[in-house]
Amino acid sequence: MSATTEQTPLRPAPAGAGLSRTLWRHPWLRGIATLSPPLAWFLVIYLASLVVMLLTAFWTVNPFTNQLQHSFSTANFSALFTGTYLTIILRTVLMAAAVTVTDAVVALPFAYFMARVASTRTQRILFTAIMLPLWASYLARVYAWIVILQKGGVLSWSFQQLGLGAVNIGYTNIAMWIVFSYIWLPFMLVPVFGAIERIPNSLLEASGDLGARNWRTLRSVLLPLALPGIVAGSIFTFSLTLGDFITPLLVGGTNSQLIGDVIYSNIGTADNLPFAATLALVPIAIMIAYLGGARALGAFEAL
Repeated sequence: MSATTEQTPLRPAPAGAGLSRTLWRHPWLRGIATLSPPLAWFLVIYLASLVVMLLTAFWTVNPFTNQLQHSFSTANFSALFTGTYLTIILRTVLMAAAVTVTDAVVALPFAYFMARVASTRTQRILFTAIMLPLWASYLARVYAWIVILQKGGVLSWSFQQLGLGAVNIGYTNIAMWIVFSYIWLPFMLVPVFGAIERIPNSLLEASGDLGARNWRTLRSVLLPLALPGIVAGSIFTFSLTLGDFITPLLVGGTNSQLIGDVIYSNIGTADNLPFAATLALVPIAIMIAYLGGARALGAFEAL
């Protein structure tokens, strides 16, 4: 008695099965397919706009007709090296450096307390206190500081109550420094906290076992290991100060112009787009050099 076997007909492969097998066999193709859309967006929107800005920097404005002249010229770059604009660039860099150092000095003990001393509950409360101001409007925070620092404000009233006399630091470089330091402080605190939290307790204990006092442990163990986090935070505080124009406009005085203010005035009031584009290249060049130094110090490992 012979048995007959019925053969099941082969089902056709689903659509896209060949493409799936190819992507599975070649992981690098999956990476390209995943990164292509955002990379294309990055190339078209970001890099293309930088190229256009670079080209615009070589154009000029006709002083009589106020029309753009699409002819190659280095006049805008030559104007950057005049005394006025060199002073503004130097003032901006010094302000960014002062804000960065201030935030680092404030953030280091605060981050150490959060990472090494505070309980989990206290740590969460402090994190909420740090991040809460970022949920408020930027302008609201700046105007709050104007009320504090201006003549007759909260600071002046407090000094008078203490018998120290009235104080008025509103609309000065000192006011800008205080406001910038306050606004960008969370951007320094978070990476510094992350760097300190990753330091093994055994290293700090070993330093104490070898007879090192607290200051020596701080200088020889804690600071070198936390340095990548400090530099990572400085990338944010330094770059954000370089490009800001709202705080100098609202808080700074007549002699407190920064690069962002000059760019803003050339786009709006002066209607000189080529020179605004030229000046906008200065912070980019500064940050390229700054990021190169930060990379050498291992800052990107703490991001």
